[in-house]
Amino acid sequence: MSGRRPPRLRAGDTVALVAPCSPAPEEELAAALPVIEAWGVRAEVRPHARGRHPVFGYLAGTDADRAADLQEALLAPDVAAVVCVRGGDGAHRTLDLLDYEALRGAPPKAFVGFSDVTALHEAFAEELDLVTVHGPGAGYFGGDPVAAEDLRATLFEPESRVRIAPPGVRTLVGGTARGRLMGGNLSLLADSLATPHFRASAKGGLLLLEDVKEDVSRMDRMVTQLLRSGWMNGVAGVLLGSWGKCTPDEETIRAMMRERLAPLGVPVADGFGFGHIPAQTTVPLGMTATLDADAGTLVLDEPALV
Repeated sequence: MSGRRPPRLRAGDTVALVAPCSPAPEEELAAALPVIEAWGVRAEVRPHARGRHPVFGYLAGTDADRAADLQEALLAPDVAAVVCVRGGDGAHRTLDLLDYEALRGAPPKAFVGFSDVTALHEAFAEELDLVTVHGPGAGYFGGDPVAAEDLRATLFEPESRVRIAPPGVRTLVGGTARGRLMGGNLSLLADSLATPHFRASAKGGLLLLEDVKEDVSRMDRMVTQLLRSGWMNGVAGVLLGSWGKCTPDEETIRAMMRERLAPLGVPVADGFGFGHIPAQTTVPLGMTATLDADAGTLVLDEPALV
């Protein structure tokens, strides 16, 4: 079964922008606001979304500040969706500062992000049984209208995004599989093994993997770690997204992934378009879906938002 589905967005709703990881440049935020407001909703930038850690400039404020912005936005009754401004670094540092008991008692709402936000997607799946949205951060909206529109359709018209079939999908291992969508950034998943707020196993899941600015040798080590730890035992299927600015080239990465994942004996499809590339595909997490690796399609059992 799918997790708890949040309500879809409607005209007049409020969307909170938070920065649980790295800060977004002011020009990215300024470009994002008109895009969001053109959806017919109000954009609310949370207090520390423009912040900077006093020592570590790669973080958008202190851990406590970032966690407080996120928690307050998720609990605020007038907020319909929470969108991260970007990924970067630091989401995992907020996980132990969230009040999961309070969040369990709150109505579900759409939560959007990717990259380092994978740590939060996984925590919300494990602790809250929440359907979340693997999609572009708000900082990308102004410069990537295709990605912004794909996300908008998912949030406002989720029935139009039940079938996901981006162009260019390649079959690495054929077949079909049904399971619950999970995962995201490969580096974050490998870093999260054996930590709190992280599921014990990918068993029964359709696992998303993507990364950016990594070498094939490092990705090989990370995939091998997930395999040797037993975490991927029983996974139903694997969807590979994008390898933006990864080295040496996509063909070598694709060959490594096929070599490491084929022994699992489950369908594996590459090129699903989510992750660190322009026009990235939005994929809901926590939904039960069917992957057809031969046809290059992913079909959700039902719309991701109600």
